[in-house]
Amino acid sequence: MTVLETDSSHEDAPTWLASVKAQATELGLVNLGITPAVQATGFAPLTEWIESGYAASMDYFANRLDAYRHPQGVMPGVQSIMVFAWPYPTNASQETAPGNGKVARYAWSGVDYHDSIHRMLKTLARTMKQSAPELRSRGCVDTAPLLERELGQAAGLGWTGKNTLLLNRNLGSYFFLCCLMVDCELPYDDAFESSHCGTCTACLDHCPTDAFVEPGLMDAGKCISYLTIEHRGSIDHDLRPGIGNWVFGCDVCQEVCPWNRKPAKQPRQSRQHYPLHELDLLGLFSLDEDSFRAKYRKSPFWRTRLQGMQRNAAIVLGNQKAKHALPVLTQAAKSDDAVVAEACQWAINQINSPPTD
Repeated sequence: MTVLETDSSHEDAPTWLASVKAQATELGLVNLGITPAVQATGFAPLTEWIESGYAASMDYFANRLDAYRHPQGVMPGVQSIMVFAWPYPTNASQETAPGNGKVARYAWSGVDYHDSIHRMLKTLARTMKQSAPELRSRGCVDTAPLLERELGQAAGLGWTGKNTLLLNRNLGSYFFLCCLMVDCELPYDDAFESSHCGTCTACLDHCPTDAFVEPGLMDAGKCISYLTIEHRGSIDHDLRPGIGNWVFGCDVCQEVCPWNRKPAKQPRQSRQHYPLHELDLLGLFSLDEDSFRAKYRKSPFWRTRLQGMQRNAAIVLGNQKAKHALPVLTQAAKSDDAVVAEACQWAINQINSPPTD
C-alpha cells in the first residue's frame, strides 16, 4: 500500500476526496485505504475469543458485542470507511537504567493519542463538510466497537500478523489505526489478501509470558500490555517475573518482528522528544492522587491510575532486585492500598531473596 494512493481521480470520487488526502498527509497520516461498510467477518472469532475467557476482565467487549457485527452499530447509515495509519516512535530499544521502567513506544510522547488523532479526524471532517454540507461522518480511534485491524486489511493497509497486530511492509507495526466513517459511497481499495509472516514465529517465541495460544490468537490475561494497563488489582505471581522491566505496556512482539527492522533504521529523534521513553519508578511513590492527576491526567498513564502504576513499579523493582529501592518499598508496603502494599512486599522479598542459578 503506497502512501495515500487512493485514486481520487476515479469518476465516482467526490471532489473533496483529493483535499482530504492532501490534508491527511500534512497532518502526518501516512496511509489511507477505503473500504465499504459491511458485516464484520471477524465477529464470530471475536465472540469465540470472549467466550473462551481470553478477554480477561475487559468486559466492554462483551457488553457491546452486538455492535461489532456491522459498522452500522457505530454509525447508522455509514457506507464507507476511510482507514488511516499514524506512525509512532520506532527508535531501537535500549537498556533500561536501574531504577527505571520501560514504557511501550506508543506512550513515549506523554500525550494521549486519542486526543491527538481525534483532533486530526475532526479537521478532516470539517474539510469534507465545506464541500458537502449534507455529508455525515464519525471519527473513531479504538474506543468504538469496530474491528479496526480487519478494516485496515480490507482497506489494503496490510495483513494481520501472528502477533495479532496489523503489519505493513513499509511501516512494520509501529502505527495507530483510526477510521473516518462517512454515509456515502467512495472508490474502494483492494483488500490486502496475502500474509507475509511466512514461517517466522519470533513474536510467539519471545513473548515473556507466553500469551499466544496459537498464531493470531492471544490470551489477553497473560499479555504484559493488558496486565500493566488494563488489569485492576493484584497481578498473578507466576506472571510477574515475565513483566521484567515493563512498567507500562510491552513492545516485545513488535521488537522481534522482522518487519519492524526497516522502521527502526529511520533517523532517530533525540530522547528529549519522548519524555516518557522510560520512567523513574521511585518517583511514582512520591505521588498522591492529586499530584498524579496533575502530572499524568493528559497522558496514557491516566488509564492505569496511580494504584496500577505503583503496583507495576513495585513489580519491576522486584524483578531488578533494586536494593536502593528498599527504603521506599518498605514505606509503601505500609500503604492503606492493599494492592500496592502487597506488590511492594513481594518486591522486597524478591530483592532480599538469594540469587538463583
